[in-house]
Amino acid sequence: MIAGYSILTVAFICIGVFAASFVDAIGGGGGLISLPTYIIAGLPTHLALGTNKLSSCIGTSASTVRYLRHGYADKALILPSAVLAVIGAHFGTSLQLKVSEAYLKPVLVAALFAAAAVMIKKKALPEEAGDIKRSAQWAIVLAAAFVIGAYDGFYGPGAGTFLLIIFCRLAKMDVRTASGNVKIVNLSSNVGALVTSFAAGKVLVPVGLCAAVFAVAGQYIGAGVMMKRGTKAVTPVILTVLGLLLLRLTLEFFGVWPF
Repeated sequence: MIAGYSILTVAFICIGVFAASFVDAIGGGGGLISLPTYIIAGLPTHLALGTNKLSSCIGTSASTVRYLRHGYADKALILPSAVLAVIGAHFGTSLQLKVSEAYLKPVLVAALFAAAAVMIKKKALPEEAGDIKRSAQWAIVLAAAFVIGAYDGFYGPGAGTFLLIIFCRLAKMDVRTASGNVKIVNLSSNVGALVTSFAAGKVLVPVGLCAAVFAVAGQYIGAGVMMKRGTKAVTPVILTVLGLLLLRLTLEFFGVWPF
């Protein structure tokens, strides 16, 4: 038994978290897999959310380090975007305790349709950086870090996918550099949300640490696939994540989502 859960239950969580982390390292959206895994395993919803942030934080660290070691990140943007992501996540998580997420779902569904339309119209994310003023790029990246960081703290699934599309399409980054900066923002927002969850006593540390070992493996392997295959790996993962997230929101809207 680990924190009151059987070895088989924890093993089930670890396998799900590995798969989620592999997907997340490539195109984001790992929360679509990991969060339901925790809940199916029997963790109450608030504990599942907090524990998921613990394993996600540790796992995302692995892919973040790997991207940085290979130079796949705009280093000048690291600190300011990380700070804004932490602040955004804190406010998002705090808001989650006060406001029903139902108010944000219509906006999120519209964003999903827009993102899917962009990906279908022009599937390949850029292998080379585009032409954009540096000041405009900074403004886009920092605004996205705060807004998506807040979303990650409030709701979560698909945050990395949204960031990758914004960084590539609007901030004109190449897909590998964008992926590195996405990981930095994602890690920072996870930390912000995790701190808030810890303060509320909603993290099951022993289970989260066990799952974190598999999260590290999944993120590390996924980052390697991403750096080797580039857009060939990213595009199908992003489209799949967007489809799953849209399906989830639709089922939730009609009251039939089981998790």
